[in-house]
Amino acid sequence: MDRSGIEFSIPVIEVAGLSKQVPVADGQGVLHILQDVQFAVRAGESVAIVGASGSGKSTLLGLLAGLDVPDGGTVRLAGSDLFALDEDARAALRGESIGFVFQSFQLLPALTALENVMLPLELSGAENAREIATRWLERVGLGGRLRHYPKHLSGGEQQRVALARAFAPAPRLLLADEPTGNLDAETGSAIIELIFRLNREAGTTLILVTHDESLARRCTRVLRMSAGHLAEAPPQAA
Repeated sequence: MDRSGIEFSIPVIEVAGLSKQVPVADGQGVLHILQDVQFAVRAGESVAIVGASGSGKSTLLGLLAGLDVPDGGTVRLAGSDLFALDEDARAALRGESIGFVFQSFQLLPALTALENVMLPLELSGAENAREIATRWLERVGLGGRLRHYPKHLSGGEQQRVALARAFAPAPRLLLADEPTGNLDAETGSAIIELIFRLNREAGTTLILVTHDESLARRCTRVLRMSAGHLAEAPPQAA
């Protein structure tokens, strides 16, 4: 159970024996980025993955989304083995199940805020994409900025658009990679409050990659990455 007494029972994502390696520059060996990573995240959990820069956190997140292929192990997303699927099937499952929030926002500069949020909805065939996108932009406080392009939005506003885009298709899982890394402290704090509020209201499962230990402690669990290995961090004293 989490701190509020909610019982988590259904795994949204299960990872077993996950490994990833790349050749070293001189061609004389390999660098093990991930080694035998194993964990499961159940519906409704918020899980932080912490670790030093270069410890493999972002590589792990890419594998969880099926954006990269491991050298060994499995990732089961919503009951499906990601790497037993071909690239098109992985993309379809990703579109149905996962929302993304990136440090660099990843908005399309030629599209307005509204069009950026509508895009994944249109790709999934939603008939009321404009209505859903408008509603989500209003929820993140940007109802008056629907027709603004990213270059006319502040960093905090761009991340709010990215949050609306991530939540609009009603994903089961939200993956957030250092979502406040390009924001000042005050703006970043507001964005984090918004992420946790929207995640709670939408009943989404959250996996958050961060180097911020205080932010990690707000999650129901903390997993620590070190030298390619992942381990459950001991609970912090209140």
